[in-house]
Amino acid sequence: MTTASPKKPSVGFVLGKSGAYAILIVGLIGTLLPFFYIMVSSLKTTAELRQTPPDFFPKHPSFEHYTTILTDEKIPLAQNLFNSVFVSLMRVVITLFTSSFAGYIFAKYHFKGKNLAFGVILIQIMIPFQVVMIPNYLLVVKLGLIDSLWALIIPAFIDAYGIFMMKQFIEAMPSELMDAARIDGASEFGIYSKIILPQMGPPLASLGIFTFMSTWNDYLWPLIVLTSPEKRTIPLLVVWFQTQHVSNQGLVLAASILTLLPIFVVYIFLQRWIVDQATSSAFK
Repeated sequence: MTTASPKKPSVGFVLGKSGAYAILIVGLIGTLLPFFYIMVSSLKTTAELRQTPPDFFPKHPSFEHYTTILTDEKIPLAQNLFNSVFVSLMRVVITLFTSSFAGYIFAKYHFKGKNLAFGVILIQIMIPFQVVMIPNYLLVVKLGLIDSLWALIIPAFIDAYGIFMMKQFIEAMPSELMDAARIDGASEFGIYSKIILPQMGPPLASLGIFTFMSTWNDYLWPLIVLTSPEKRTIPLLVVWFQTQHVSNQGLVLAASILTLLPIFVVYIFLQRWIVDQATSSAFK
C-alpha cells in the first residue's frame, strides 16, 4: 500500500508568500531605522555629531551623554520618571476597570436610555481634546488640583474608546455563563470579576498598551496643569532639556532614548502576553 506524496506548493503560492515576507521586512526596516539611528547617534561624541557629512556608526562609541544626564543635579530625572510611571500606571488601572465594567453593563444589561447613553459615549470619541480642554481645566481648578499629578488622572477616569472596545468584546460572550452563575448564587460583581474579566485578557492588554503609551507621551495637558519642575513628567523634561541644550544634540538624543525605553519594555512584555492569551482564552 502506497501513500500519496504531499502536494508541493505552486510557484505562484511561493512567490506570493516570498513577496509578502519581503514587504514585511522592508516595512520593519523602515520603521526601526530612525530609532536605530537615534540610538547609535546618541553614542557619538560631540565632534562626531558635528562632522559633515556625518557617519552612520560612531567611530568611538561613548556613553558620556547618558552619564551627563544621569549625574546632572539640575535635572530631577528620578522624580520626573516616577511622576510619569505613577500617572501612567494609575490611568491604566483606572481605565481598565471603568472601561471593562461599563462595557459589561452596556453589553449584557437592558435599561431605559441605554442606547442614548452609549450614543453619548460614542460622540465623545469624535470630539478632539482641544474642545474639552477648557472645561477640564475649569474642573481641575474647582477641585484645587492645579500643579498636582491627580490633575492628569481624574479627567481621564472615563475612556470612551475603552468602553466601546470592551462592549464589543463582551457582547460575543455567551450569556448562558452568567445566567448559570446567577443560579449558583453569584453576585453581579462576582460575575464581572470571576467570569467576565478572566476572558478579557487580550482586549485588556491592548487597551493597557494604548493607554500607557498615550499617557506617557502626553505633553499638552501636563504643560497646562503642572507648574513646578519637580512635578514635570518625562515629555516636559525632554522639551525643557532641548531648550537648555540646543547646541548639544548628543544630550538631546540620549534624553530621547531614555524616555522611549520604558515604552518598548512595556510593549514587548504585553505583546507576548496578548499572544498567549489569544491562544488560550477559549471558553471551557
